[in-house]
Amino acid sequence: MDLPITADAAVAETGSLTEPRIDGDNIYWIEGRPLEKGRNVVVARAADGTIRDITPSPFNVRSQVYSYGGGAYAVSNNVVYFVNFGDNQIYQQVAGGAPTKITSSANCLFADICVDAARNRLIAIREERPNGDVIKAIHTLVAIDIATGREATLDSGYDFYSSPTLNVDGSKLAWLSWQHPNMPWTSTYLNVAGLDQAGILTDKQIVQGGSRVVISTTMVARREALLHFRPHRFLEPISLECLRRGARPSSRRGIRCPSVATRSLNLRVYVTRHSDLLVCPKRYMAPGPVRNTDTDRSRLSDGIFLLVGRACVGNDRSAALCHHDLAGGNRDRRREHRSGVRRSSFWFHRTACKNCKTTFRRRNRSNFQQADGDIAHAFFYRPYNPDWQAPASERPPLLVKSHGGPTTATDSALNLSVQFWTSRGFGVLDVNYRGSTGYGRKYRERLYGQWGVIDVVDCISGAKFLAARGDVDGGKLAVTGGSAGGYTTLCGLTFHTEFAVGASYYGISDLVALATGTHKFELHYTDWLIEPFRPNSALYHDRSPINFTDRLSAPVIFLHGKDDPVVPINQAQRMYSALQRRNIPTCLLVFQDEKHGFRQSAHLRQALEAELLFYSMNLTRAPLTS
Repeated sequence: MDLPITADAAVAETGSLTEPRIDGDNIYWIEGRPLEKGRNVVVARAADGTIRDITPSPFNVRSQVYSYGGGAYAVSNNVVYFVNFGDNQIYQQVAGGAPTKITSSANCLFADICVDAARNRLIAIREERPNGDVIKAIHTLVAIDIATGREATLDSGYDFYSSPTLNVDGSKLAWLSWQHPNMPWTSTYLNVAGLDQAGILTDKQIVQGGSRVVISTTMVARREALLHFRPHRFLEPISLECLRRGARPSSRRGIRCPSVATRSLNLRVYVTRHSDLLVCPKRYMAPGPVRNTDTDRSRLSDGIFLLVGRACVGNDRSAALCHHDLAGGNRDRRREHRSGVRRSSFWFHRTACKNCKTTFRRRNRSNFQQADGDIAHAFFYRPYNPDWQAPASERPPLLVKSHGGPTTATDSALNLSVQFWTSRGFGVLDVNYRGSTGYGRKYRERLYGQWGVIDVVDCISGAKFLAARGDVDGGKLAVTGGSAGGYTTLCGLTFHTEFAVGASYYGISDLVALATGTHKFELHYTDWLIEPFRPNSALYHDRSPINFTDRLSAPVIFLHGKDDPVVPINQAQRMYSALQRRNIPTCLLVFQDEKHGFRQSAHLRQALEAELLFYSMNLTRAPLTS
């Protein structure tokens, strides 16, 4: 492929692979396809290597529980059960047949499906939205009779549920729950109950949980022993070196299927500064590096390990679905790569990826030195295009990216949207500011009460460091981010003067509106990020860019989905109108049929090209002083 990398190429790379399953000799997963208007399709690979789509068009396998979804399907004996995005109901699809509807609950949504084959039913999370209200949604753990669609409540009373898991003979059920104001990565409960022949819960108890106790997944082994993981505890011995580094909590939005082990095999993916470690019994495999693994998207069955992520593919390749035969012992990356099942992007270009990846530190002789001695991290990608060379005296512009979450993280695997910028002469700094996952609990908790402050400081400090070192032009700094990253972007542009231009993708501008008007799942997230909300809070007012548009003089482009339930579009509209009144260059692009995050290829391409055009028109200003 010719350089620079086109927006079409960058958009094609955004296809996703999620929720792998093993059923008999078949492997299943969900494929996200931007070229099909963001449709999610269940795909299967048979033992002979044949790959075929399971769910036909126009079915879209996507849940909306907790607004972020996840846990959208299950498979048992080659029968697939899935949630259809169009009506939020559960469908059954027998091999070779058309999908048939199981549930018919108009105000209810479903996710995290678990098949209770012995009782011919499904166990799932149900979200009831009275009159469509996402704030007053009611969540319960339910059983659904496959033949009749009749629903029966198994457990209720908690604000949230996830990860229902049966043991092998179906006599025990485990699940996670938590209450407001907690998030699933701050405090959860692991519940266990027996199931009688009628499927009613017996002897329900909380095995573990409570204040500041985080249980990241549930596992049920063949020997009827319930296994569970906490971020600092492992079931198999690992080295002290690993234990010192800290693990990744379950900090993803919505429901993500946990790692599962059967036949008494225990497996864990362990994260240290985004070089993950695969941990499993030594008799099968010694711990070794596995890059950029998605912890919540792995499955283990009969000695076969399925992994979705950037594992074993290196920084010059995109995410893939791979399998590993644990019975075969250790395998090197090349051999494991040859056993790949599916790749999210079928294109990669080694020469386009000669970008410098740097972890920067905010201490010693850098501009990152702070009184508290903290360290921040990022990946720096130098501009590269073999067909064009800038004059030696010219420094490139820098695009500073801040991830969403905000307690998630970015990684260093191939991302063609990054290469889109570097092949056009931009340096890119992808920041894992303090608060990001993957650097230990202490690092993540540095964001406590400091959102909109230290995340912005880290983005600015990284840019200043590179400018002082001579890697980039300090007068041509752009900042971009989506969702929480959009909030960091707007704070950086409003309360600071280092950035010349910015792009806010479905970003937050009004913390009060967010705290009182977002969906139930994140309704109290700002209690941890800012402070417990109260009317007329000075802190919420002072950290909301919408209240200080008179201090914002840099051009901003806003890109937002019309139907966004997480950050309503009026947050972008109000900022856009305020800038228009002050004659500050601005632009608002509203994308129809998009929610929180863009999925359709046409919209992804339009957004990327519009952002580039906006920077080209506005990226000039006086040099930055370090």
